[in-house]
Amino acid sequence: MNDYYSLFREYLINQKSNSANTRESYLRDVAFFLDYLSQNGIASPTLADERVLDDYVQYLRGLNRSATTISRNIASVRCFYKFLIFRGEMDTNPAKTVKLEKAQKKLPQVLTGEEIDLLLAQPRVTDPKGCRDKAMLELLYATGIRVSELINLDIKDINLRAGVLHCRGSKGIRTIPVYPSAIVAVSDYIYRMRDLIADPESGDALFVNLNGSRLTRQGFWKIVKSYATEAGITKEITPHTLRHSFAMHLLQNGASVKDIQTMMGHADISSTQVYVQLLDLDNHVKSVYNDCHPRARTS
Repeated sequence: MNDYYSLFREYLINQKSNSANTRESYLRDVAFFLDYLSQNGIASPTLADERVLDDYVQYLRGLNRSATTISRNIASVRCFYKFLIFRGEMDTNPAKTVKLEKAQKKLPQVLTGEEIDLLLAQPRVTDPKGCRDKAMLELLYATGIRVSELINLDIKDINLRAGVLHCRGSKGIRTIPVYPSAIVAVSDYIYRMRDLIADPESGDALFVNLNGSRLTRQGFWKIVKSYATEAGITKEITPHTLRHSFAMHLLQNGASVKDIQTMMGHADISSTQVYVQLLDLDNHVKSVYNDCHPRARTS
């Protein structure tokens, strides 16, 4: 089993253009699947058939895995079997016909403009950490980039004079405008505070932690949660909340779905259209309120 895992890992690195996060997700899911096969006396993944895969889905359900998690897990296993077909070890993909419950798609959580203002006001820019945090939060809301893209930025990726960010994503480089106050925050951090916490091993990393290393996704997640608590924001905050808020606020103010798709780096426009659903829901609720609330009708 270990040999199959190692070969699959090499295949993902050398043959697929997935992001590091996607690759790690595939590997984690496939390792879990291979362990399941071993525990059930199946010596090789090439011996698994559709019945084994159906049993595996039932096993995941027995562990109280959500429909979303099961779907992702099976997608990873399908990718693994495509790899085995690519190697000539199998003719068909036993995971291809597995029937899954349709996962209920959750609409993204977004912050209001007032909540954004509160969040951005929390960092204390008089110290290196607060100055860095202010720059990160401003830049994330200004551009809507992914957290993984934020922490992988180098200093050269932001053009302070032109007011644009060159973001290196899995689909190539995209250029995104950055509003002036975010440019000011990033400039203040680079020229006044970054050298106080960076060390020679930091390289060209734009955002570094207090030990001088490139900031991690988990580190940023803790930062956002901390400031949301300080701001009194009770909504469930995720690393993507500012990205979702960026898209929603652009849409509310007249930006086209196509332009938002380009800025966010969505390969499929359906990923961007979820914000239209959220906007339609928001407008519907406001319309019902204005039509039905007695105080709204008399004002």
